[in-house]
Amino acid sequence: MQGALTQLHVVHALLLRETKTRFGVDKLGYLWAIIEPALWIGMFAGFYHYYGHLTTPGMNIVAFVAAGIVPFSLFRDTAGRCMAAISSNLGLLFYPQVRPLDLVIARAILEFVTSLIVMALFMGGIALWNGSTNIENWLEAVGGMALAAGLGASFGLLACGLSVYSQNVERLVPTLLRPLMWFSAVFHPVDAVPRAYREFLLWNPLVHAIEMVRDGWFPGYNARHIDPWYPMLCMLVMSFFGLTLERMTRRHLEIS
Repeated sequence: MQGALTQLHVVHALLLRETKTRFGVDKLGYLWAIIEPALWIGMFAGFYHYYGHLTTPGMNIVAFVAAGIVPFSLFRDTAGRCMAAISSNLGLLFYPQVRPLDLVIARAILEFVTSLIVMALFMGGIALWNGSTNIENWLEAVGGMALAAGLGASFGLLACGLSVYSQNVERLVPTLLRPLMWFSAVFHPVDAVPRAYREFLLWNPLVHAIEMVRDGWFPGYNARHIDPWYPMLCMLVMSFFGLTLERMTRRHLEIS
């Protein structure tokens, strides 16, 4: 119990430090967390509107794009920041209470909370624009966001352990994640994909998380192909290998 309380205090202190480092001391840093996804959403929503891209009838195009980009950005940013947790905070590991896992946990929590706030602001803004709050299932939408964060954190933890042994990992992973946006059903519903390609698409666990967000957000949206247990299984597998590497990393850092 004492060890758990100590770790909670360490994670809390790291979380405060990461918040100040990530967003800075002024309000502009916090504002940028909203502006960046808003630019992406506005760009793609405008592009689809101009070219007559159709979503499910009755579904707002901005809301649909936001429901894809925000959870994908959550996964990508969580994975990237968790992967660089050790290399960015090597000095903190000289303190005996701080472990590599604490750095990863603090960064994952910060990304999850930030994305939830961004998603809530977009939901609220779109509800004001439409004149009504049309949310089918808040719990399912938040669950999809949690799955996206968990996938990013577990993948980031795995990459973080590997990056201690090879610096090429931090260069390679962002390159691999960039094209993933086009294979995660960010801009189209899974039902709109031809069956042969859909079966391939559903092997991506992030697709299930994004579809969960949409299924919870939009009334009448039927995400009949999702299976929340599949991304959870992927999280467990990556977490197992990531935690194993984290243990090995502790010894490697202590020796070096």
